[in-house]
Amino acid sequence: MTALPYLAGYPNEIHDRALELLQSGELKPHLDARYPNRHSVRSSKDLKRYVMELKQRTMRTAPPLGAVLFDARLHAIHGALGLNTTTTLAHGGKLRKRREVRIASLFKETPPEFLRMVVVHELAHMKHADHDRQFYKLCRSLEPDYDQLELDLRLYLTAEEWRG
Repeated sequence: MTALPYLAGYPNEIHDRALELLQSGELKPHLDARYPNRHSVRSSKDLKRYVMELKQRTMRTAPPLGAVLFDARLHAIHGALGLNTTTTLAHGGKLRKRREVRIASLFKETPPEFLRMVVVHELAHMKHADHDRQFYKLCRSLEPDYDQLELDLRLYLTAEEWRG
């Protein structure tokens, strides 16, 4: 079986169907037809505005964010599409926590649904550190189509990598 790393953990039927669509050249056109739009979030400044608006609408009580940015190295270095970190800073005898969200730069060119799904995922980490039941429940409450978007994003990344 050909390795499809983005689909690890999914049933064999999904692997087989994805491979069939990849080999026939139908996966990318199918996803492009399903997600025809592109967003206008191109800079870290735009991303921060986008994330802060979503956070304000959906997670008002979550801790504040210090930085939100696109990171060109993220996907290659960490094998992650987004990263949520908390740093403790000491200043004048006081400890302060600074939260930061980094999103892989490849999301500058994806459909808006995929950007939103990754942002929702990273915002959910502000309340739940682990990928447990409560974490995914929060993701689904913030984005009702979360599960389908996650699968489609994985298929999208697989198709992009397949094209080389």
